[in-house]
Amino acid sequence: MASFSKFGNDLYTGARSFDIVGRRRIWFSIAAGLILIAILVPVFKGFNFSVEFSGGSLFTVSDVGSSPDQRLATTAVGEVVRGEVPTVVIAGLGTSNTSVRVTTNLLTALKTQDVQSALAKAYNVPESKVAATFIGATWGQDITQAAIEALIAFIVLAVIIMALYFRTWKMSVAAIVALVHDLIIVVGVYAILGFEVSPDAVIGLLTILGYSLYDTVVVFDKIRENTSEDGEKSVRTFSESVNLAVNQTLVRSINTSVVALLPVAAILFIGATLLGAGTLRDISLALFVGILSGTYSTIFVAAPLYALLREGETDIKKRTKKTTVARTTSGAVR
Repeated sequence: MASFSKFGNDLYTGARSFDIVGRRRIWFSIAAGLILIAILVPVFKGFNFSVEFSGGSLFTVSDVGSSPDQRLATTAVGEVVRGEVPTVVIAGLGTSNTSVRVTTNLLTALKTQDVQSALAKAYNVPESKVAATFIGATWGQDITQAAIEALIAFIVLAVIIMALYFRTWKMSVAAIVALVHDLIIVVGVYAILGFEVSPDAVIGLLTILGYSLYDTVVVFDKIRENTSEDGEKSVRTFSESVNLAVNQTLVRSINTSVVALLPVAAILFIGATLLGAGTLRDISLALFVGILSGTYSTIFVAAPLYALLREGETDIKKRTKKTTVARTTSGAVR
């Protein structure tokens, strides 16, 4: 613990430093590669949309015991509707409230009744224990539209507020680029893993917006503090001041991420493997990937990008040249 504290103290004082800003091409390349994969996979593989988005018939079989067999539902539906491959999910696995959730394409009233009977027979329960629900795709479309509107409103407000708070639009741009990076990565992971894109997943996606910007704002606040203290006699260039700020907040960013990831990982494990709870799984996966991506983007995308946007300004170019000349002169004298 003492060595880790010393490590953090060395980063804060500058005794130890990682050249994060100076190696931004590496980080930008990694981020660009991840984004490219996250975009291409959905294009070729597509998303696994839940019934709320695609529409269809939903059957829920209750009182099926503590460890029901998914294959029974698949076989039962296939015998009634030839060629139908249902999506079968076990909810509450191992508990007294275990149920089987079966999703199919939209069925007629007669076929729905036949499937109910087949599922009841397969799991040896009364037909009253098999609930059938029709879900139209328009409901999911409404959710998607509302989510997009909320996302646009959030980004616009975030840009305005950050520009006013930091007194520069370039910090806002850097923060939003990092935020978009996080959103694309999370969406790509859903496509890669084949997890259902449900309304719960959309909620999780919107939830990570706040975390991503919060971490970025903390780092940017330290950047503003460091750069505002740099005067004519500063021994650091602008990029070096930004890099110092990133190093000073590095331990804090890692600690915050670890503390946030542990409970989310626990919920993801419990929801996906033990309980089979789709809501917990969908929300926690978005949060887990979003927190990881947000930590990376704050440190390796947002801060270096901000330094890049500012390096071309006349005053900063003059100060960088002056600092470089002073170091060269000092080295020559020695």
